[in-house]
Amino acid sequence: MTVRAILNPAAGGGAAGRRMSKVEPELRSLFPDLEIVRTEGPAHATALAREGWEAGVRTFLVIGGDGTAYEVLNGLFPITDAERPRLGYLPLGTGNSFVRDFGVTCARDALKALHAHQHRLVDVVRLEHDEGELHFVNLCSLGFSAAAGELTNRRFKALGAAGYIAAVLVTLARLEHPIFPVQLDGGAWDRRPAALLSFSNSGYTAGTMNMAPGADPCDGEIDVIRVGALSRPRFLATFPRIFAGTHTQAPDIEQARATEIVLDLDGPVDCMIDGEIVRIRPQRLSVLPHALEVLL
Repeated sequence: MTVRAILNPAAGGGAAGRRMSKVEPELRSLFPDLEIVRTEGPAHATALAREGWEAGVRTFLVIGGDGTAYEVLNGLFPITDAERPRLGYLPLGTGNSFVRDFGVTCARDALKALHAHQHRLVDVVRLEHDEGELHFVNLCSLGFSAAAGELTNRRFKALGAAGYIAAVLVTLARLEHPIFPVQLDGGAWDRRPAALLSFSNSGYTAGTMNMAPGADPCDGEIDVIRVGALSRPRFLATFPRIFAGTHTQAPDIEQARATEIVLDLDGPVDCMIDGEIVRIRPQRLSVLPHALEVLL
């Protein structure tokens, strides 16, 4: 059985490329038919995953971070047949948020899971927008987190996880409260101003931030975190609580769950999706229950 490992050598500030030679022998002992391919730029992982799928490969290994995994996932979905793809992770990126929900905080944890033949069926979220659809397993955030993410990628990427904190502080200085009209499971429309909306399949973002405490990527639901029109001082006071996941207990922060979410935006906005910034006009999010087999 061929396993296609998709390596992003630039992930983690180049750590993935530097560490690959150390872990390659162990990976080849786990997967005798391992095929390693390397990305050469943005979206290349998507093309490599799709090429592998079309060639009959059904098991993939992501060597990189959340952004690399996002690209690979969108090379595998939408799936046009009944087979479920299998995806392993070797987290050598900057944040590695998704795997943290499974107790994996480093590459050694992931290798232990591969040795133990651990398998889980997890949900995939489909996001429909004006120009098509995309898929994710971690989260999609609008508002503050997307603005901070865009700034991180543009100015602070070299600082790793600390870069996101720096971007948060800069973004706080120009805190806004836009309106993102949203409807959960056919309920009433919510048109209240919000600093942030997060649609989370799993709990963590930016590495160790527990954005959606209690989120379960296997439960068939999307956790919705809404941060209302907080003032700058209150936002700054509340923000550190995200690391412990206690921010949702603060006033003006709400948590809900839904299987289908509809948005009615006037035009494209920045969306942070699994660590990547995408400018689109999102329209609908829905859950594909247990659509992906994860080797964690």
